[in-house]
Amino acid sequence: MRAVTWHGRADVQVDTVPDPTLQDDTDVIVEITSSGICGSDLHLIEVMAPFMTKGDVMGHEPMGVVREVGSAVTAVKPGDRVVVPFNISCGTCWMCSQGLQSQCETTQNREQGFGASLFGYTKLYGQVPGGQAEYLRVPFGNTLPIKVPDGPSDDRFVYLSDVLPTSWQAVQYAATPPGGTLLVLGLGPIGDMCTRIAAHLGLRVVGVDVVPERLERATARGTEVIRSTDQADVVAEIRDRTDGRGADAVIDAVGMEAHGSPVARIAQKATAVIPDAIMAPVMKVAGIDRLAALNTAIEAVRRGGTVSLSGVYGGATDPMPLSNMFDKQIQLRMGQANVWRWVPDILPLLVDDDPLGVDDFATHRVPLEQAPQAYADFREKKDGAVKVLLQP
Repeated sequence: MRAVTWHGRADVQVDTVPDPTLQDDTDVIVEITSSGICGSDLHLIEVMAPFMTKGDVMGHEPMGVVREVGSAVTAVKPGDRVVVPFNISCGTCWMCSQGLQSQCETTQNREQGFGASLFGYTKLYGQVPGGQAEYLRVPFGNTLPIKVPDGPSDDRFVYLSDVLPTSWQAVQYAATPPGGTLLVLGLGPIGDMCTRIAAHLGLRVVGVDVVPERLERATARGTEVIRSTDQADVVAEIRDRTDGRGADAVIDAVGMEAHGSPVARIAQKATAVIPDAIMAPVMKVAGIDRLAALNTAIEAVRRGGTVSLSGVYGGATDPMPLSNMFDKQIQLRMGQANVWRWVPDILPLLVDDDPLGVDDFATHRVPLEQAPQAYADFREKKDGAVKVLLQP
């Protein structure tokens, strides 16, 4: 089959790789019809490269049609249309029973000290072949795939794999009080969807970004915007709009993509020149992030407010202003999305009407063979690329 594979920093290619096969009686094989490119995929060809291996199949936002099932699979059958969650969870362990599928005890990567395995990601998360391919082996066929109805286009459901549950969890973790103000830092795919979900739930939403295409998408749906990412500008503007207090809650949808720390920028660039065998253990214990967005969130939230962290950070010793956080009585919530925890809340919004605007959420739909150029355009924010779907 054809698949998007990792070949190095800033280097993805489309190769012919072996077809996946059933390895367990609860496996299913899914023929992929759509698979998104995520901002986290860019991390793999940048700062997380030391944890990748040449030939790794990428992608963790797939959906498609079941083509083959193991002998013990009863929940889906060949021909069923399914979305595949990005985190691999058994659905039956204690963590899964608590709605913490991202911490699944069956697929936890204990040797690495990390949570549940992820499709198409690094050695830290199991190095499981991903879904930017023609076919995908999906374990736990009775509990992991999300069965969706036939009829509507893939755009209606594909974001159940990651974008929708990640954004939904971020909004829920923010716990903005009724009638309150939610500030969203970063209007990429996750931040954009956060504003849509929050507005659907009746909150006042203010988004922060400087990319014209992102700002245009947000304002078209009624989101208030701040057209600067400078911390002083953002803090002053949000306080001006909230009687001097600051936002009731802030979502940081930026993470390690943030700019603003010269020291972290040097550390991130070092991953490109220091051999992976040396850099990988360093990255697991050292701070490599630019905390500009998180620091902005902490300053912009009101006293007693909540910061919800959905942007991915990779460092282990990044300094945080704990004194300021303690003094302001800030609550901080974060973590990989627990996809199945939120599916019952989200799926009804996708079946009939389209209140979240998923039908036109993608800016680009391209054939799988054009993945290298699509990655480059998304990375450089060219041609208005905000959300890209690959279609084998």
